[in-house]
Amino acid sequence: MTPWVQDQCVDITSPKCPANFKKQPLLLVSLDGLRAEYQETWHSLIPVLDKLQRCGTSSAFMQPVFPSKTFPNHYSIVTGLYSESHGLVDNNMYDPEFNASFSLSNTEKDKPRWYLGEPIWLTVMDQGLRAGTYFWPGSDVKINGTFPNIYEKYNGSVPFEQRVFSVLKWLQLPDDERPDFFTLYLEEPDKSGHKFGPVSGGLVSAIQGVDKVIGQLMNGLKQLKLHECINIIIVADHGMAETSCDRKEVLKNYIGDVSHLYVYEGPFGRIRAVNKSVSFDPAGLVTSLMCKKPEQKIKPYLKPDLPKRFHYAHSRRIEDVNILVDSLWLFERYAGSLTFCSGGNHGYDNDDPNMQAMFLSYGPKFHFQTKVEPFSNIELYNLMCDVLEITPAPNNGSHGSLNHLLRLPPYTPQPPVEQSPPGQCPLTSLDPTDPLGCSCPALGGINPNSRLNLSETEVSQSKSKHLLFGQPLVLQSNSDYCLLYNHGFISAYSKEKLMPLWSSFTVERRAIGGAGILPEVIPDCLRADVRIQANQSPTCDQYNSSTNVTYAFLYPPNLNSTLEEQYDGLTLSNVVPVYPAFQSEF
Repeated sequence: MTPWVQDQCVDITSPKCPANFKKQPLLLVSLDGLRAEYQETWHSLIPVLDKLQRCGTSSAFMQPVFPSKTFPNHYSIVTGLYSESHGLVDNNMYDPEFNASFSLSNTEKDKPRWYLGEPIWLTVMDQGLRAGTYFWPGSDVKINGTFPNIYEKYNGSVPFEQRVFSVLKWLQLPDDERPDFFTLYLEEPDKSGHKFGPVSGGLVSAIQGVDKVIGQLMNGLKQLKLHECINIIIVADHGMAETSCDRKEVLKNYIGDVSHLYVYEGPFGRIRAVNKSVSFDPAGLVTSLMCKKPEQKIKPYLKPDLPKRFHYAHSRRIEDVNILVDSLWLFERYAGSLTFCSGGNHGYDNDDPNMQAMFLSYGPKFHFQTKVEPFSNIELYNLMCDVLEITPAPNNGSHGSLNHLLRLPPYTPQPPVEQSPPGQCPLTSLDPTDPLGCSCPALGGINPNSRLNLSETEVSQSKSKHLLFGQPLVLQSNSDYCLLYNHGFISAYSKEKLMPLWSSFTVERRAIGGAGILPEVIPDCLRADVRIQANQSPTCDQYNSSTNVTYAFLYPPNLNSTLEEQYDGLTLSNVVPVYPAFQSEF
């Protein structure tokens, strides 16, 4: 029998399963620390992974959750939850309520109290299927009082080949014993990436090694006649960045005495008091670390102020002071306290290109030879549930967002039901009943309000152009608002909030121009909207008399190509209140 890698790519339009397989199995494989870029750079040296990528469905990368560490990301993959939601906020963490510390080297990691959410092996079992896990963070822990049907207690010394052999044996179990969902975890190339760095001969040897192991897996599946039956997802948890002992920021150099502080060091720092009896001022510490020198490689944040895209605030296990570290740099408590600093590391901003993880999928449920846009790993849980045709537990992903990976997605997301349909704001006069303290000297006596009186045909044209993805829905009940149709945009105006709820418009290339710079907005021009009653509108006087609040346009009037068209957006129905410092950034 020829090795699987030598066969041509096959479009598996229908599964070819042995007679005793009533359901297509799903195998989830983790190649720890396999940076997405490795597949492109070293594709000729990893023929099995390269073929799986070419023949199946893959993305240029998959984004990890923050922090880009092993346990948080593996558990996000199987729960669909951000780390703040599933509880594993780092490989090492402290819970003040438990008064206990979790690490990969102590027994706390074996206690269910640290693991929140529902991992997919429990979802599988709750819905009448079976799960077998050959290692995965959390899979050897009795989460919610239950282990997987078949599992192995983690032992990093077990050869990769033995792990693959065991999974292949599980696939040969009788129907009533055989799992429907499997996991397989390999520590490489993470281990070699840490030791040798991401650009090294040692790293290349490691990815060649895991490629051979995946080749062993595919050959075994072919021998069992399962290679066109089983669905396979191969992922990494994060990438890897090159580090050096010459690139370290030292906390002691900023604040002097650090004896009262407990510091989590490395690519991402967290700081708390060394014990509860020590006085600790988080805000003062952040201030003492902020913008202290040119080319500073660390940024301190109070927990609530961390970038919202991290989804890293709502957990008591996250310290009050967090230190973001520039890529390739490390953070340590005092000079020399971080002894492991040369080689590679991870844990940086999850937008960092070095932190992006690999993703590929292969099998009858997935499209043939398809490339998709990158996505967050929290979306995998819903995808895997769809492959297994089970209902996912509540999670942070958007169910259906990866439907384009599947040949026949079983779930179609439905929009929520609108709670408040729009009312009417009819134009009854071209002249305002009250100018509301507004003026526009540039008009010079011209009345542009006839442009606001669109015909039914013009309304239809505006909808076709500016509501390409449908009309935004208002989900608040009893909301009093109306739709305002303009040639250049459509908005929903709230009669209660006295401002637009949303504005929708299509930007044409010609409106921006070759240099990408918009023309100036007509100065000192703001008008009452004749479609809005005076008592349901803000006034120019309110903005003119305020010292701490001004306004900005939700739809930029200068997107219009002519001065006449600009006047459509220079109305009170198109403004929102902002702080003056924010106006130039709006």
